[in-house]
Amino acid sequence: MTFRADPHPAETVAVAEVPTPVGTFVLAVTEKGLVTSGWGSGAGLADRLGLREVHDADRTASAVAELNAYFAGELRAFRTPIDWRLMSGARLRVLQALHRVPYGTAVTYGELARLSGSGVPARGIGSIMGSNPLPIVVPCHRVIAGTGLGGFSGGTGVETKRWLLTHEGYLQPTLLDL
Repeated sequence: MTFRADPHPAETVAVAEVPTPVGTFVLAVTEKGLVTSGWGSGAGLADRLGLREVHDADRTASAVAELNAYFAGELRAFRTPIDWRLMSGARLRVLQALHRVPYGTAVTYGELARLSGSGVPARGIGSIMGSNPLPIVVPCHRVIAGTGLGGFSGGTGVETKRWLLTHEGYLQPTLLDL
């Protein structure tokens, strides 16, 4: 997916790749905050964002520390500032409402539609979840279908969603997890 921010020419992004139990996770941080995250490699991410990449471990350090603390079971709420520039309108309202869904809980697509006040129907919420530029920090894994887990486009798909919800205590571990 290609993102095009409309940045001021002086804006930059620092990228960090973090090994996690669910695969390598990439964090991209601008002067304003975390602008995108996801699975895979950070190669070429700055170009896709339309920002100049800087190698600044100090800028990414807080986000990396929080991600590591989350996976260690020591963090329940991310405090890293978010740069919301990749989102607008109803999509922004939905993702900001999702950002407030607490650790260890889940909402259905329909409940998130109502919480956001965006007017987006439940079916549209699924599309927004699939294009969430800030997974884990804006916890799309906490959105489930009324009849089960629903889909997940991050990591290795629904198994990653199941792992994250089990990690947070929303789902009970299976024998495979022990």
